[in-house]
Parts: sequence; C-alpha cells; structure tokens
Amino acid sequence: MTFDAVVIGAGIVGAACAAELAAHGMTVAVLDASGIGGGATAAGMGHIVVMNDSPAELALSRYSRELWLTLGPSLRAADAFSRCGTLWVAADAEESEAARGLQRAFGSQGIHAELLDSAALRECEPALAVPMAGGLLVPDDSIVYAPRAAQWLLEHSSGCQNITVRLGAEVRSLERGAVRLSTGEVVKSGLIVVANGLAAQRLVPSLPIAPKKGHLLITDRYPGYLHHQVLELGYIKSAHQTQGASVAFNAQPRPTGQVLLGSSRQFDTLDPSAEWPVLARMLARAARYLPALPSMNAIRAWTGFRAATPDGLPIIGPAGGTLPGVWIAAGHEGLGVTTSLATAKLLAAQIVGTRAAIDTAPYRVDRFSVEADHGA
Repeated sequence: MTFDAVVIGAGIVGAACAAELAAHGMTVAVLDASGIGGGATAAGMGHIVVMNDSPAELALSRYSRELWLTLGPSLRAADAFSRCGTLWVAADAEESEAARGLQRAFGSQGIHAELLDSAALRECEPALAVPMAGGLLVPDDSIVYAPRAAQWLLEHSSGCQNITVRLGAEVRSLERGAVRLSTGEVVKSGLIVVANGLAAQRLVPSLPIAPKKGHLLITDRYPGYLHHQVLELGYIKSAHQTQGASVAFNAQPRPTGQVLLGSSRQFDTLDPSAEWPVLARMLARAARYLPALPSMNAIRAWTGFRAATPDGLPIIGPAGGTLPGVWIAAGHEGLGVTTSLATAKLLAAQIVGTRAAIDTAPYRVDRFSVEADHGA
C-alpha cells in the first residue's frame, strides 16, 4: 500500500508529526516495532517546561508549551494534563541570583515567572525543607501522561481519519520511496519521517545521537503532599553534563496523589537495569529537599534512554545526503514531550513549504556539517 507519508515511531514525537501531517490532508502510516507511546515516551516524566540552556532551546520549548496549553482542554482525563506549574528551588544566595537571571531571561521573551522569597516558597510548597533561600515559580508549565497523549494525537486529533497505525511493524531499512519491514514487506511513500528516538541512528547511521540513561521512581499515593513540579536550580547544569553520572532533584505530583521522582543521567551504557547506587544517590539528593521522602513507600523504579545530540537540540528537518524524501524528528533528549508539538509544526512547515512560527535553522541536521566546516 502507498501513503503520502510514513512516520517511523509511535512515541509522542512521532504521534505529533503524524497528527500534523494528517491535518494537512496527507494519508499517514505510523509504524512502530512495539506499541503507542513506548520507549522514552513511556519512561519519562511528561513535564512540559520552558528551558533556557540556549536561545534555540528557549524558542522551541516556549513555542511548544503554547501549543500544549491550547491543546490541553481537548485532552481526556486519562491524559492527565495539569497546569501545575514549575517551581525552581534556590537553596542559597547563589542560586537565588540564578533564579533572578532565569526570570529576566523568561521575561524578555514574554514568559511569566514569579520570584519567591523563603517565606513565599514555604507557603507555596510546605513539604520543602527549611531553610531554602527562595525560588522561581513558572505557573504555566504543565504535566501530561505522554503515552496516553500520543494515543490521543493518533486517534482523536483533527486529521486522525487519515492516520493508519501499524504496531509490531519493525522497520529494517530505508529505501528510495519506501521502507522495508523486518518481515520483508515494503511500505511505499515519497515522504518518510524518522521519529523513533535512539533507534533513528540504526536507520540513518550518520545522525549524531547518543544515549543518556535515566532513572525514575514513583511512590505510593500521598494526596496533597506536593503541588508543583519541583526542581533544584542546579538541575540545568546536571541535565547538560556530557560525561559521568549525575543526579539532580526533580519531583512531580501525579494526579493520582503519587510522587514521581528523578532524575539521573548516565553515559556510555545501554544496560536497562535499575542500578541501586544511582537510585540511592538520586533519593539522597531528593531527601535534602523533601525531608519526609524517606518515610514514604516506593512502589516502582525504572530506567529509560534519552536520545541526545552534541548541542542538546533536537534534529528537525531533511536527512540530506543520499536520503531524498527522508526527514528526521529525533534527538530530543529530555524535552521530547515538551517540544513534540512544536517539532511537528516545524517539520510540517519545511515539508509543505510554509513559513514556520520560529526559525528552523538551529534544529536542522546540516548544522553539524557547518560546525565541522568551521572547525576545519
């Protein structure tokens, strides 16, 4: 069978790309080796957050958060979308200054953020340890249960009648105008979107994508214990570390009353096992901020792998080289849920030849060739 587009990957990024292309009237086949919303989508926290490690990251995450805030009212209760806000915690005077810098950066882009002193922080989140110096509240940040949101995009979005989802369909190779499945079957399309995270590199070996392993843990139900997604201001530095193992405090209130805890980052491993030494470091870090945490019951811990690029930005655009008609939407690291909707918009704009809402150049794969040329 022939489709206008084939999207490889039914995670949140692939689902968003399929929904956007289908909304443009294209017939879209979504192929996934396992199920909808698996892989990094299932393993992550589902935090929709504006981040400011670079101007391009800020532009993409801000744009995508706007899209999520527009979509949120259409989602189902099971999709667990909540505008809970992000609370960045400053443990000392140095981090308070970092909070002020973050507020200035956000304010310059029209992003509302409120500085909190120690007393206001305590009132905002009574579960936090004292003393803390203060914090920054970003009220429009949100959370969503990403596997269910991916299903919604594929089955309930405006163009869903144009989407055909095939699960258990492992793509073995890309061919001119087609993909070949592990069964030998060929699915034809002049437009192929590779949106399957780390596995994208197997299909397009030139992609500069590397795995970052992460641990998460979820507690039993403690309704009302936590009200916001809460992170330490040192999280940004940890998130962009390029070697070794790092942990940072990151806690999320789930609509069930459970507390979801992160985060860790490890390089040079594809072992999916949960590692107690890393979990112990992560929990000890979290207990510095949430002193009641050690008395809580943990019910499950798991790991996942973020697909990371050298500059921390995703790849959104044509594969180039010897792969005409192949487009990439991968390398989102820990911001795949946040930036999925904007990724789909930017990809579709390039495909259909319309003007995108933000500049697409910082995310194209050919930026790495340009950097290599400049370094020669």
